Amino acid sequence: MTAPLHHPLPEGIPFYQPVAAECTLFETAHAKGLPLLLKGPTGCGKTRFVEHMAARLGRPLYTVACHDDLSASDLLGRYLLRGGQTEWVDGPLTRAVREGAICYLDEVVEARRDVTVVLHPLTDNRRTLMLDRTGEELQAPPRFMLVASYNPGYQNILKRLKPSTRQRFLSISFGFPEPETEARIVARESGLDPARVAPLVRLAGHIRALAGMDLEEGVSTRLLIYTATLIAGGMPLERALQAAVIEPLTDEPEVVQALRDLISVVYG
Repeated sequence: MTAPLHHPLPEGIPFYQPVAAECTLFETAHAKGLPLLLKGPTGCGKTRFVEHMAARLGRPLYTVACHDDLSASDLLGRYLLRGGQTEWVDGPLTRAVREGAICYLDEVVEARRDVTVVLHPLTDNRRTLMLDRTGEELQAPPRFMLVASYNPGYQNILKRLKPSTRQRFLSISFGFPEPETEARIVARESGLDPARVAPLVRLAGHIRALAGMDLEEGVSTRLLIYTATLIAGGMPLERALQAAVIEPLTDEPEVVQALRDLISVVYG
């Protein structure tokens, strides 16, 4: 499928190359107050997409990188001691609701289970956020939007979204772009000549074919941009590929050698 043309962006809007109708879906979800779930592998553009859309819609964006220790209190807020007095400090989710902003929970499945309990009233017709510590019930304004993402490839029995949570969101599946589109993205972001980007994208396709066999996951578009940026900055190809492709993907000597052999074939 040929990607839609990306028109010149107003100053301050991060670059994002659409691949289908994801921008229209995001705009409609925002206009209708519907939550959105982004599914896809690491480094395929989910975060950049949200940054692009928030800027395009002119809305503040609160991004939370979820992790094992992230609790509901980290999102909602807590009482802190300041100047000898205790005062309530809003967390990022609470600030986003109060301001009518977009709140993006990156890799939401990594957060603790109590986080989903907090999210449920925000992701149905109630659109409310309960602050038990302060006794407040916040009604999300029309411009507030909740966006979450996760990588289905890393799900396990202990780290997965329950159906009762998933079915509260609209969903978009993200993958790596078609080679022609990916080459345009990498060239645009890195400043490397498109002719030199093309073999990098071919290499990425071969490496992704190994994902699930010798590698947990294929090389991301993000890593291709890093590689091309190093090359554009004058670093020799071999060193750039070592630092931005081989080392981030594996520590196994046999897989390292297999990647080097693959590079030799593509660039031979």
